Amino acid sequence: MTSDRSSGLLHLRAGGTGLVLDCAGPRLPRILHWGADLGGPEADTPGDDNVLTSLAWASLTEVGTSVPDAVVPVSVLPEQSAGWLGTPGLSGHREGADFSSAFTVRELLFPDPLSLVVEAEDERAGLALRWELELTGSGLVRHRAVLTNQGRGPYTVDALQLALPVPAHATEVLDLTGRHLRERSPQRHEFTLGTHLRENRRGRTGVDATLLHTVGERGFGFRSGEVWSLHVAWSGNHRTFAERTNAGVCLLGGGELLLPGEMRLRPGASYETPWILGSYGRGLDEMAGRFHTYLRQRPHHPAAPRPVTLNTWEAVYFRQDLGTLTALADAAAEVGAERFVLDDGWFRGRRDDRAGLGDWYVDPEVWPRGLHPLVEHVRSRGLQFGLWVEPEMINPDSDLARAHPEWIMSAAGRMPPEARHQQVLDLGRPEAYAYVLERLDALVTEYAVDYLKWDHNRDLVDAGSGPYGVGGVHAQTTAVYALMDELRRRHPALEIESCSSGGARVDLGILERSDRVWTSDCIDALERQQIQCWTGLLLPPELMGAHVGAPTSHTTGRTHDLGFRAGTALFGHMGIEWDLTRATPGERRLLAEWIATHKRLRPLLHGGTVVHADHHDPAVLVHGVVAPDRSHAVYAVVQKATAVQVPTGRVRLPGLAEDARYTVTPLPPGDAARGPVVGALPWWTPEGVELPGRVLSVLGVQAPTLHPESLVLIEVTRITHRA
Repeated sequence: MTSDRSSGLLHLRAGGTGLVLDCAGPRLPRILHWGADLGGPEADTPGDDNVLTSLAWASLTEVGTSVPDAVVPVSVLPEQSAGWLGTPGLSGHREGADFSSAFTVRELLFPDPLSLVVEAEDERAGLALRWELELTGSGLVRHRAVLTNQGRGPYTVDALQLALPVPAHATEVLDLTGRHLRERSPQRHEFTLGTHLRENRRGRTGVDATLLHTVGERGFGFRSGEVWSLHVAWSGNHRTFAERTNAGVCLLGGGELLLPGEMRLRPGASYETPWILGSYGRGLDEMAGRFHTYLRQRPHHPAAPRPVTLNTWEAVYFRQDLGTLTALADAAAEVGAERFVLDDGWFRGRRDDRAGLGDWYVDPEVWPRGLHPLVEHVRSRGLQFGLWVEPEMINPDSDLARAHPEWIMSAAGRMPPEARHQQVLDLGRPEAYAYVLERLDALVTEYAVDYLKWDHNRDLVDAGSGPYGVGGVHAQTTAVYALMDELRRRHPALEIESCSSGGARVDLGILERSDRVWTSDCIDALERQQIQCWTGLLLPPELMGAHVGAPTSHTTGRTHDLGFRAGTALFGHMGIEWDLTRATPGERRLLAEWIATHKRLRPLLHGGTVVHADHHDPAVLVHGVVAPDRSHAVYAVVQKATAVQVPTGRVRLPGLAEDARYTVTPLPPGDAARGPVVGALPWWTPEGVELPGRVLSVLGVQAPTLHPESLVLIEVTRITHRA
């Protein structure tokens, strides 16, 4: 940290990101710069105190017409009392009064060179604010706030949202939307005057959640253009926004979206926002890479190799019996799987999705000896054992619902509409929470469960909690966090997958207590190319479940060859969701080759830098992973649709060391190009071709011409010496 304490200026630098804050005066800090590292005393561009003072001086703007007579300071918590007329940082009131805050800084604390804590107070409104900011080693900005009611009566918080400024030359917005089975669909548009607002009221992150609200220079891509992104690390209702005013102010902001009356603070009580994270990059790859590095540096990030997982759902659905499942476990072991997950249908009364949720006891009709015979067989084949649960939900047709109808979340006096024949279990009730914890703990203990696939298959509609039906999404979200945390405390080796109708709970709040997400219920390889690409803006490959499905997709009806299906799953936490007992011997042998290739490449795929080429043809996707030392890389060339031109042309291979020489070869079993052109490329041989990294990233190599919905793999290895 460089600072000029006399002027209140701070300069934080880490991971290629620079952050300059103006903490002068009594009001909350303002961010003067968030973006590229501006350099420091040891760099060509000096970063001494005089430069900071000059930067602040040069950043002052003129006073416009028909506006306040002084420049309006826009802080990290924008306040109308300072003259700001955009989206306020704090919205709340004390029985109609104290609707506008005016915080005064009482103390600045510096826990370490890359962190700042600000203690502030609004004596008149009876409010205290603690704002925490950190610049992580990877260059992410993390900040959150804690609001405390110091007054005599209750204070209602309607919203507490934090903002990060972006420069005016960020003129385009990219966000993500989607639906069940088609999550993470990108949309781009001009960053015009006004507020581009994304709100999520589903009670979970949402199938249509943007994950990242991104703005950038016009035409930015994966490898070019400055971009700034914001993420709210919260699994309940939330909002993000990009705002541009006619005074030249541009912001990215966000926070939790609170239901009316949901956060009513009694005297002495506090409300803490989720962490709000911001990432800057030159191109989307660099921006995403900061999130990936941050996640990988967490102490609890999965360290062991990610086991190849067979999940039983699309193999057997509800058709469960010991003989069928032991045969499936045998086939899974034969192809190289390392984990076997028993999906929905194992518990009491669960013959379809209309009954049983909440009754978390092994069904004695299907499993007269419990799950022990299956678990013992699975483990005898060298596989870990995992179990599907949906502990936040309840079927009205269940013993639990009949015994405790009051445990169903609802607004007072009416029941929400059902979805998938189920309702939501009110975990804000201590007795409901205790029941679920006891049941899950008992199951994990009895069967030494290695892995829970934790599902959540409906939105929270009319989500009232308790006997009065007050807004309960916040309490439900914190209860789920506490439940997962307690299970992990009792069972430190237990891994948890966040599944929510597939990809409807993907955020950094849930990933503080889970080990991967189920990226989508759709495992159609064509759809997954898009879903995995855009989910990867936030998550590294090892956190994204990616399975090889049956030849014909359960969700779309498309038919794909095994190379396309396996080559798509290769780039995530690989798994299988296919009845292998019906696969031919040839299909099982080929799948075993793909899984062996994945295991060989797993250290690279789950520890390297994810890259994408900005290809000229939208029908072609080029993506890959490059080793941290840039000695090794693997790329996929994906033909999503018919090509604009044939032959396809060169594809660039980004991320390599410019001055190094590499051997470029087709990668078996992803080397079998399937296309209409007779003959083969001259270099498409096991010997490949040798080229410098700069040539590969700038010019590239000629790619095979492919049929739509197919792919090939390319492996690149640095040449260390010559014989």
